[in-house]
Parts: sequence; structure tokens; C-alpha cells
Amino acid sequence: MLLFVMMALGAFLCVWVSQQIIRVYSISSKVEVVVPKGAGLNHTARMLHDKGVIHDALFFVFYVRLKGLAGQIKAGEYSFSGELSLKDVAHRLTDGEVIVRTVTIPEGKSLVEIKKILQENPYLTGDITLELKEGEILPETYHFSRGESRNSILRKAKQAMQYELKKVFEARDANSPLKSEHELLILASIIEKETGIASERGKVASVFVNRLNLGMKLQTDPTVIYAVTNGQMNLGRPLYRKDLDVDSPYNTYRYVGLPPAPICSPGKDALYAAAHPEMTKFLYFVADGVTGGHRFAKSLAEHNRNVVLYRKSLRK
Repeated sequence: MLLFVMMALGAFLCVWVSQQIIRVYSISSKVEVVVPKGAGLNHTARMLHDKGVIHDALFFVFYVRLKGLAGQIKAGEYSFSGELSLKDVAHRLTDGEVIVRTVTIPEGKSLVEIKKILQENPYLTGDITLELKEGEILPETYHFSRGESRNSILRKAKQAMQYELKKVFEARDANSPLKSEHELLILASIIEKETGIASERGKVASVFVNRLNLGMKLQTDPTVIYAVTNGQMNLGRPLYRKDLDVDSPYNTYRYVGLPPAPICSPGKDALYAAAHPEMTKFLYFVADGVTGGHRFAKSLAEHNRNVVLYRKSLRK
């Protein structure tokens, strides 16, 4: 009789424990939990219990140990919501289903601006110690898990730019005056800063390519702004005529040809435009003052008329 009672009690306990493990509890609102590196099983269980993710830390520890999962819990940031059992929570942690966060590097940002974006992201860690040059970062949205280093994001972005630049340069137009990936990157950075309108990039590229072919100065304002601000690109005022006289290799009003390096990180579309400019005879362009686009001209006389139209639009 005693043996029968013990067997019955054991069976009852097994069923009860199993029910506790698979019992589903509802989490009314999203709960985020960060499991630090090196956190033990007991500490992790207490955190989950305190956050209301699990109903019993002891049973959670029991299940994890029973299944041999104690050494498989992965550090990271997790999100829990809806109906979950202890089993569900345990396997989410061992599968490493962490929250995937994103950081976006917009087109046309200088290296100084890009570093600031990453420094201000609260989910990234570490100082930026990676040696980088202007234009080496591909503007894109990058995915990461909480705690990833800022250097890691920059390595991904640098590798992405190297891949994209090589691909675009190898497929450039046969008559392109650009002799290296570096030159293509420089021109693309100027195109990126001159227009944000996709339909214009090919025309803007044609102006600069035509000028390069004729040995004309590029005379592009963004290069002067880069020189005046030392790469900050935030002038905070209109560009003055005296700025055009600044003695800098980036001043394309003083020096013929491309500046010595990019002035920002161009996006894929600007890279493509630099490699495949439209076939035009345009040598000038000026803002139209209305649509945010530009008016293009083949001659200085035509350009001067467009400048008059632009100034009129400012007075309206």
C-alpha cells in the first residue's frame, strides 16, 4: 500500500510539474529584459520573475537544468509579450531571439556627422577607435543587437562601401574620365550634396563630368562649405562671396579638378550617377527656387538668365 501511495504521489508530482512548465501565462504589455553576459541561471530566473515574465523562478531553473539548457542561455536584450509558458521563455533565451535594433546612416553625412549619430545611439557601446577616412562609410540602415560596439557598425559600413564602390567602378561608362575608385567616390560625394532629387542626379553628374573633360573648374558650393567648416558641413549661414576665396584644396572655385578626397558619404544612387552620368552638354545649374530642383544650362548666358529667375523666386 505504501509503495502504491508513493508511486501515485510521484505520478501526481510529475504531472503537476509538467503542467507548471507548460502552463501559459499572459503578459498584458511588452516587457523587455536584458540578460547580461555572465549572468547565472538563478540570477536570470530572478530577473524574469521580477519583470513578470515567468510566474515561478524555481520551476524555471528546474526545467532549464532538467533539459540541460543551463549553459545555452544567450546574453542579450529580449522582448516578451502575449501568452508564454516557462518552456517558451526558456527556449527563447537558448535560441537567442534577441531584439534586433537598427541605426540609419543617411546619405550625404560627413564622417563627423556619422560618428555623432552612432555616439548618440543608446543601444550601442564603446568609443569609436576605428581609423576611417571621409566617404568610406556606406549610408544604409544597419541591424544590431543591444550592446554591439560602434566600431562593429562602422566596420560593416566600411566593408559595404568597399563592395559597392568596386562594383560600380568596374561597371562605369567606358568614356568616363574617372580613373580610380577614389575619384568616383569623390565625384559621387559632390553629387550627393548638390541634389537630393533622384531624377536630377544624372544631370548633375553630367555637368561635372563635362567640366572635367573641358578642364573647367567644378565651382561647387558644397566643397567650399566642407573647407570652411573643416568637415562639419553645418555652416549655419549662407555661403558668402569671401568664402569662395578660401585657400583650400577643397575649394573648387580656386582649383581645377576634383578635390583631394570625398566631402561626405554618398549613397548608392549617387555612386551610380557618377559612374553613369546622362549624356548632356550642360555646364551649369542653379536652384530653381520653386520645386527644390535645379535649372540646367549649356552656356553662361543661359545660366545667367536662370540665376535671374532664381533671384526673382527668392523675392516672392
